[in-house]
Amino acid sequence: MNDVSTQALVDIQSTQDKRNIAIDRVGVRNVKYPMFVRERDNGPQHTHGIFTLTVDLPHQFKGTHMSRFLEVLAEHNHDLSVETIPHILAKLREKLHAETAHLEVTFKLFREKAAPVTGKAGMMAYDCGFSAWGGAKDCFELLLTVPVTTLCPCSKEISEFGAHNQRGYVTVRVKPNGSKLWLEDVIDMIEACGSAQLYPLLKRPDEKFVTEQAYQNPRFVEDMVREVAMAFDKDPRVKAYEIEVENHESIHDHNAYAYLKREKA
Repeated sequence: MNDVSTQALVDIQSTQDKRNIAIDRVGVRNVKYPMFVRERDNGPQHTHGIFTLTVDLPHQFKGTHMSRFLEVLAEHNHDLSVETIPHILAKLREKLHAETAHLEVTFKLFREKAAPVTGKAGMMAYDCGFSAWGGAKDCFELLLTVPVTTLCPCSKEISEFGAHNQRGYVTVRVKPNGSKLWLEDVIDMIEACGSAQLYPLLKRPDEKFVTEQAYQNPRFVEDMVREVAMAFDKDPRVKAYEIEVENHESIHDHNAYAYLKREKA
């Protein structure tokens, strides 16, 4: 049997392509990999991410080298942060001879959260992520989906007693303004905008509290998207944002939805 390690193997990816069509992004998707996420108040949190890594491909090349994406990821020792991502993107561009590189990763961020009255604590999981580009124009975004409770203002107004409420999901893409903006900061801003927050553990005094709090703070889906926008507008660390809110309606067979996008002056 021939020893392939000593033979020069054909590099098909680098051969010329005559169709003269450049590709904006090519790479790997759904890469599951262990990682550390730096927390605002504690040390690094160990989790796992689902990665998409891509680069541009000039028109003259047949393909990219998929294994090199994983090599770059492995070189960074699972550490992912605002500080390390630019190095990963630069290494991708260097190793794959590309002008631009893109990284997107989603993961669970766990926070210990105490109930509002009894203080009973549990772990709350949030869907988070980072999206970053490197090249002629660099860009970095925080990605989050935060669940909240919303209570219908119309239902409260027209009913003799009670009002229907539902779980709402606030999904955002936030471009920081250079200074330190933590995932936890964005979570705190969003949770403060709901009719009430969600908690992993509630005893009866806590349940009474959040039920009455929601009743005193009714929110349409339109209210939610505007309240979150106002919170972002007040924070100088936020440069631009996209917000979408989806309420899983408790009395309708459909969801309520609102979207807003803004770049601050």
